[in-house]
Amino acid sequence: MAATEFGSAVRRWRERVTPEAAGLPVGGHRRAPGLRREELAQLAGISVDYVTRLEQGRASHPSAQVVEALARALRLSPDERGHLFQLAGLAPPGPDTVPAYITPSVQRLLDRLTGTPVAVYDASWTLLVANPPYAALMGDPSGWRGNERNGVWNHFVGRAGRIRRTREYLAGFESALVADLRAAADRYPSDQQVRRLVADLRAHSDRFAELWDAGAVGRHEASRKIVDHPRVGPLTLDCDVLTVTGSDLRIMVYTAEPGSEDADRLALLTVLGTQALTG
Repeated sequence: MAATEFGSAVRRWRERVTPEAAGLPVGGHRRAPGLRREELAQLAGISVDYVTRLEQGRASHPSAQVVEALARALRLSPDERGHLFQLAGLAPPGPDTVPAYITPSVQRLLDRLTGTPVAVYDASWTLLVANPPYAALMGDPSGWRGNERNGVWNHFVGRAGRIRRTREYLAGFESALVADLRAAADRYPSDQQVRRLVADLRAHSDRFAELWDAGAVGRHEASRKIVDHPRVGPLTLDCDVLTVTGSDLRIMVYTAEPGSEDADRLALLTVLGTQALTG
């Protein structure tokens, strides 16, 4: 019964969210105004088959991470989010775990920055959501799973990414990443995901272990980064990291100097989107 109620709630809320509200192109004939299953799967970072099985009540006991991702993709209110966790037989994450809930005010901010690459991370630098311009700039994150979605892991262990690792870029950046992760681990000592992430990083990166053991300190500053894009070439962009007080979210925003060649290339990326750039 619980699995059926969970699936019914997901389907009902999916049908309530329009593609426009979720920042997706409408495209083609649609039988219903809400999100398609494949669109919800893309937004939540899970497979279409799993969404189908959840909605049909054929999959039970979704993890807290899946429920949180669905609540975020469905733009649920705090009360609706709590109800979805209850239907899954889970307690909503408490104050001792890293917050992953994107508040309505932050969501409205993202909705207004449709032409600007923006991504939202949690306190441990795990990617929660990225808008289409960010995906076009940095690569589509919809297929990333587990540690692949964590910025600290990607810098020290995972994929190289598109940011050119100049001496100026690395100066202070690595220390700031490690310091941020240490602060998150201190603030949320009961968060098992953070503890596993730190252990994995120490096991796979000598550089991370060195900085962690040395008690590296630092903080993120507004910086200028070079993004080597495979289709439009290098872009020199300003990167600002905004922290949302009370929810510990990090909003990363990339902008170009108005009237510059970089601004033209960034505008081209926004128009072409991820489909044309990943083919």
